Amino acid sequence: MPFLQLSGIRLSFGARDLILNASLNLQDGSRAALTGPNGAGKSTLMKIAVGLVKPDAGEVIATKDTRIAYLPQTGVQFESGTVYEIAEAAFAFDHDLIKEQEEIGRLLDSSHLSEKETKRLIARHHEITEKLEQAEYWNRGERISEVLNGLDFKIKDFGRSASELSGGWQMRLALAKILLEEPDIMLLDEPTNYLDLEARTWLEDFLKAYPGAVLVVSHDRYFLDVTVREVYELFNGCLTRYVGTYSQYEMRRSQELEALFEAWERQQEERQRIEDFIRRFRYKDSKAAQVQSRIKMLEKMTPIEIPEGMKRIHFSFPPAPRSPRVVLRIHQLSRSYGELRVIEPFSLEVERGQKLALVGPNGAGKSTLMRIIAKEDNPTSGEAILGANVLVGYFSQESAEIMESTATVKREAESVCPPEMLPKIRNLLGAFLFRDDDIDKPISVLSGGERSRLALLKLLLKPANLLVLDEPTNHLDLTSKDILLEALSRFEGTVILVSHDRQFLDELPDRILELSCGNRPLLYYGNYAYYLTKKAEKENAKLEAMQEDNQKPKQHRQSETDSASSVMHQELISDKNWEAEKARKARLRKLKRREEDISTRIEEIQTEKEKLQEELAQPRNYINGEKTRRILAELEDLDRETEALNEEWLEIAQSLSEEA
Repeated sequence: MPFLQLSGIRLSFGARDLILNASLNLQDGSRAALTGPNGAGKSTLMKIAVGLVKPDAGEVIATKDTRIAYLPQTGVQFESGTVYEIAEAAFAFDHDLIKEQEEIGRLLDSSHLSEKETKRLIARHHEITEKLEQAEYWNRGERISEVLNGLDFKIKDFGRSASELSGGWQMRLALAKILLEEPDIMLLDEPTNYLDLEARTWLEDFLKAYPGAVLVVSHDRYFLDVTVREVYELFNGCLTRYVGTYSQYEMRRSQELEALFEAWERQQEERQRIEDFIRRFRYKDSKAAQVQSRIKMLEKMTPIEIPEGMKRIHFSFPPAPRSPRVVLRIHQLSRSYGELRVIEPFSLEVERGQKLALVGPNGAGKSTLMRIIAKEDNPTSGEAILGANVLVGYFSQESAEIMESTATVKREAESVCPPEMLPKIRNLLGAFLFRDDDIDKPISVLSGGERSRLALLKLLLKPANLLVLDEPTNHLDLTSKDILLEALSRFEGTVILVSHDRQFLDELPDRILELSCGNRPLLYYGNYAYYLTKKAEKENAKLEAMQEDNQKPKQHRQSETDSASSVMHQELISDKNWEAEKARKARLRKLKRREEDISTRIEEIQTEKEKLQEELAQPRNYINGEKTRRILAELEDLDRETEALNEEWLEIAQSLSEEA
């Protein structure tokens, strides 16, 4: 059985120990994720596994004739050959078998072979035949079409020169070639980076049915959850194995990290206390012994290390003006390029606070519609009208490309940062993967991914009440995605986004607008999971209707049409009910947040009153009548505020009881 084993791998770069101890095993049927903070060394470990990087210690062991394929994150470039020719090159191993089989045939035609040699050659000939049949070599044309179509290559693309493809499509082609090779072990570094939702779903199904071993690095949480059965985490240089799905790993790891964070925070508090003592009494002779004692305590303290990317960072949007109820009104909007109509005429209203996601295949007009909404493009007919006082924050991949500046990353972020958020700018940059020396990089030397992250951060730092986001999660790791998702969930304004990240689409939007070539856009009330359910129901209903139509007499078809109309009416009612339930839950969340705010404020008031009462009790204050009157007035104000808050709390409690 083919297998790959890494044992005791160690690797350092200069004084930095990147990998201290890494061991893993892959064999037929293995479905493993390699995860860890950004910069932990995941890609490096993959390169060690395929022999591209030599470790300082440890060994890489693979069984004889094990075929291993590696897909890097970037950098694949095909200089010659068509798309189809490069895909067919995946069968080079089988071509070699054909040549060997032909040579065996020529040898068998010879009359100078011994009986033993003849038997050996015949056995080998049969073995090759079985391998070719297992590899479906004779049906390779169908397999090539299946894989290329699954990754969204059209038939018209098959004859295109691969050198003409963009970097993203070249990476898709590289992935297609590896999948067609069907190696014993696949190492895939961010295979979903350039795939849309449909292609990701196809890849998920392909990998689930794949007989060999797969080790994958991905920042797509949903993709990992449906494809892997074990997780290797690279953390502080050590590799730890967790058995189970990615969700199970996250649950267990969150408990471990919670304990680690608590220990880290306790240590930070203790260090701060000791350092404060040293600073306060360093130059007092009477405290010299105690100072030296505490210096030794610091030296003996083993620091608890948490990678920068795993520290708790919360991001909140700066306040923005309140928008009107209707933020965006679209009326009979369409967009054409020559004779090609990309967006069919449709109308839509987007209200304040809604989270709308645009979905559909490549070329369906998602990015085009986003540009029209952001006033970066014009419709062919109809209009998209923004409400009064609507401030648009628009992000696209082109936002990064046009960013020109001689400033550093930190200064560029500071140039748009609200004053109240400036003390947190380093943490915010860290959340978007700019850490340590990265913040002092000139923008001119940033990669495309780095520019994209900085452009997104700059956008989010500006006040806006309508965010139009085209693929905001590209180039973000899982931690950064979580920070962004949390911030967008708390955002009180309106969000319209395009994303290929299932987690985002399942957790953030409350409406889905489906765009498809040649069809009018359709609105669904719910998240992406709800949208998929409704789509499946409609497809099943269509299929059942077609089957029944073929079985029933012609006179009954009108009643069937009426029935179908009734079903559509019920679906609309169902959608409205779902929207009403979503609105009810939103009200409950708002009431509960306000209830918590009131409780917090009442506690704060009590603390303020205690301080004022202590101050009032000081005899010296009775000499100053003006000060005494001021304190008494403040206490009265706090009492009135407490009374009002209590009344509001009772009203909220009643409302919560009624809504439950």
